[in-house]
Amino acid sequence: MVELIPHEKFEGVYWIKDEEKVLATRNLVPGVQVYGEKLYRIRGEEYRSWIPYRSKLAAAIMKGMENMFIKPGSRVLYLGTATGTTSSHVSDIIGERGVLYGVEFAARVMIQFKRNVSDKRMNVTPIFGDARKPEAYAPIVGEVDVIYCDVAQPEQAKLFSDNARLMLRSGGHGYLAVKARSIDSVQEPEVIYKREVEVLEKNGLKPIEVISLEPYERDHVMVVLEYR
Repeated sequence: MVELIPHEKFEGVYWIKDEEKVLATRNLVPGVQVYGEKLYRIRGEEYRSWIPYRSKLAAAIMKGMENMFIKPGSRVLYLGTATGTTSSHVSDIIGERGVLYGVEFAARVMIQFKRNVSDKRMNVTPIFGDARKPEAYAPIVGEVDVIYCDVAQPEQAKLFSDNARLMLRSGGHGYLAVKARSIDSVQEPEVIYKREVEVLEKNGLKPIEVISLEPYERDHVMVVLEYR
């Protein structure tokens, strides 16, 4: 028998006990898959499995992340949506009262994101733009509660800080997926992580948690931040 269990800490996140225990969110668009995830029908509601090998946010939760500031009703700026795997689960969590602004630079990927996610979800606004130039879309976005950043750029911390300065509310929070090999293919990952955190701190962003995403993602950490 399939069992649904609300996550012990995070509103809008669930565990489903089937043959194994899997992470899940309630599907905002019943009947629609985004990346081939399994759908579960339980007590008249539909839930989507959230695969940590496909989503860094899910990986962070599986690794024991303590702070989830993305919740029902949140306003979220998502930098680097790709085709929409993680952002679709964020859309599920924030629900009808929330809004997600999804920024993506690659034209072909943005077409897939629109088809897979934003065309079907009323709480998602796609923005075809460059996350390194936040002044171009800040007037569209306004102030947000959370910034989630997953981009393969050499200056990830600076990029995040520039977006936070223009759009993240005071006391707001952020999630930065740091890809060591996208920053420096030679330097040791630990040295890179420390350097990126120093940039964040200089820009008023206080790290709350730094979570290794092994074994789900190699040479990645999730940095959870508070904006002072």
